[in-house]
Amino acid sequence: MPLVNTKRMFDEAMKGKFAIGAFNVNNMEIIQGIMWACKEKQAPVILQISKGARKYASMRYLHALINAACEEMPGIPVAIHLDHGDFDTTMKCIDEGFTSVMYDGSGETFDKNIENTKKIVERAHAHKPFVTVEAELGKLGGIEEDVVGVGADDVEKHLTDPKQVQEFVKRSGCDSLAVAIGTSHGAYKFKKAPKLAFDRIEEIGRLVPNFPLVMHGSSSVPQEFIDFVNSYAVLESKNKKMLEVALKQGWEQMPGSMGVPEEAISKASKMAVCKVNIDTDLRLAMTANILKVWGECNAELLKWIEGGKQGSRPKFSFDPREYLGPAREAIRDMVARKLDVLGCAGKAGLFK
Repeated sequence: MPLVNTKRMFDEAMKGKFAIGAFNVNNMEIIQGIMWACKEKQAPVILQISKGARKYASMRYLHALINAACEEMPGIPVAIHLDHGDFDTTMKCIDEGFTSVMYDGSGETFDKNIENTKKIVERAHAHKPFVTVEAELGKLGGIEEDVVGVGADDVEKHLTDPKQVQEFVKRSGCDSLAVAIGTSHGAYKFKKAPKLAFDRIEEIGRLVPNFPLVMHGSSSVPQEFIDFVNSYAVLESKNKKMLEVALKQGWEQMPGSMGVPEEAISKASKMAVCKVNIDTDLRLAMTANILKVWGECNAELLKWIEGGKQGSRPKFSFDPREYLGPAREAIRDMVARKLDVLGCAGKAGLFK
């Protein structure tokens, strides 16, 4: 199946009351893990590329990897989407093979945001093939790459105003809109359990019916993965004294991390939210499993030293395949889990 834009994806999601998972990609292992999960679950998917990913991997490599994945799994509908683009980058990506772009004008005034979004929409919709445009209204919290949101205490002060959405959509012509409903970027989203503004989603849906909304900053930061990281991260220490202290006193590599509950994401997916962005959870799953491989190597070495160095020295996994392989499997498992939460598992057949 050739690459698609998000228009039909969102039409089907709106009718079926589910959401499409939008996952950020940076390298081969992440792309493979995502696509393997989508094939297993028969789910459509949006592969997101941020400004940071463009700089890290270059579009030539990312395009080649995504095209290879599409050829390998022709039954899976795939959109390539620009995540949080500035005006110039968004304009450039329209001509770079993206099927969907997101212009983040949330830092601009209301009128300037509309003005810039409209210019991008005119360019994207005139492009052959047609490119869909996501805009953003309201401000999220947290930090992710170049995106710096409001502080945790100010998130509720910058939620999207439903009354502004109607005017924004009409004047800008955007195809979907990222709204601030209490979510936040990164792994350290909240100081306490979040309270998402579902009433705002309902109000926006009433004022702008059948219009697709987008949730950014929607990783759940599962506690089991935080525990996973904590259990192995200390074993990376080269300082034996530090290791001893950490093991005695407990070790937290990511204290205070907290995400959006999966039940809240599932609830939003049954409303007007048609796209949910997930990045941090993939990073967490990947990093935890890399640490596990190295942590287990170090644990075996520690046992060998404490046992008087009997027998052969334990092997250290320095072959990238030995730690990136399990990391890739972890990506697949995490994405498969999210596809069930979003309700888009089994929906690939809608696009044939």
